[in-house]
Amino acid sequence: MGDTPDRSANAGTGGSRVTIGHTGSAGAALSVDVPVTPADGAPDGAGRRDDGSNGSGRSGGTGPGGGGPALGGGGALPRRRAFGAERLFEIFTLAAGTMVLVIIVAIAIFLVAKAVPALNANTANFLTFEGWFPNEAEPRFGIGALAFGTVLTSVLALLLAVPVALGIALYLSHYAPRRVGTALGFLVDLLAAVPSVVFGLWGRDFFYGPVQEFSVWLNKYFGWIPIFGGDGPFGRSILLGSLVLAIMVLPIITSLSREVFRQTPTANEEAALALGATKWEMIRTAVLPYGRPGVIGATMLGLGRALGETIALAMTLGIVSKISFNLIENGGNTVAANIANAFGEANDVGRGALIASGLVLFSITLIVNITARAIIYRRREFTESAA
Repeated sequence: MGDTPDRSANAGTGGSRVTIGHTGSAGAALSVDVPVTPADGAPDGAGRRDDGSNGSGRSGGTGPGGGGPALGGGGALPRRRAFGAERLFEIFTLAAGTMVLVIIVAIAIFLVAKAVPALNANTANFLTFEGWFPNEAEPRFGIGALAFGTVLTSVLALLLAVPVALGIALYLSHYAPRRVGTALGFLVDLLAAVPSVVFGLWGRDFFYGPVQEFSVWLNKYFGWIPIFGGDGPFGRSILLGSLVLAIMVLPIITSLSREVFRQTPTANEEAALALGATKWEMIRTAVLPYGRPGVIGATMLGLGRALGETIALAMTLGIVSKISFNLIENGGNTVAANIANAFGEANDVGRGALIASGLVLFSITLIVNITARAIIYRRREFTESAA
């Protein structure tokens, strides 16, 4: 298609360069200019053709039989080694995941094996009996009041902590200046590293007074509500333990929620603002729906921390094994706090009873985690199908 006609490969026409003609089917030939090396005793232009064959029609070094490079061909992919770094990493990750399951099963087997003798010696209904007397001649103990106190304090702590945690996370991720958000985020993360015994001592020695006064005020003006009724004394109650527990789980929920909100695609936020939404409307329509699975996971992680908390609740609750919805009277007990307070003076049956209560707590925590994973998985399926 150029102005200069292609020279033929015929030796009689002469020329130092030749062009492969389209003599084959479409795509079978390449239009490549290759210098022609004259054969010995042949005139200029009578040497090898550009398509790799010599003047006599024999293939000249292309393909398996030739010595020259093949035009348009690719070498085979390198074979994967039977055992390399990738295979070693795959085996390592599989072993790590399997080890987690093995540890969980081993813990369950240990708890069941140690709890069965105490359960056989128990003379009361383990699921419904509210008292805890495993060290007597006729052991009587039940998990009802302990499980109730564990769930009540944890749920109340989440009701107090989650709204505050989400507000702090949104402020740090979308409202605060970068320097202020970074500094406050570091302080929130540092709060999660404070030992639980410090929270317990602070709640018992400092926070006890304000909570007692607040409980008296609630009882005076809202005593007609059953949860704020009673004649006292007030202070070391479910309310005090739940407030301390809420402060303990607050940094965990805040940190995870903040990171989830930061992962919201910028295009989604800019699209909402471009449509005329205010900043709060943008957060409500773009940030919160995108981060909902992460917030659920953070909340469930905080719930798991609250269910297993020991020392702080052992210092702030009244340690009374009784099922009651009253939040301000002295009382309340949890599985973990009861283990911490009673393990030192327990006999063989008593230790078995405490291990049996630990088995119940283990089951509750496992159910909570499985439920959280199911909620997150269903939410992910919904978002993927909507996308």
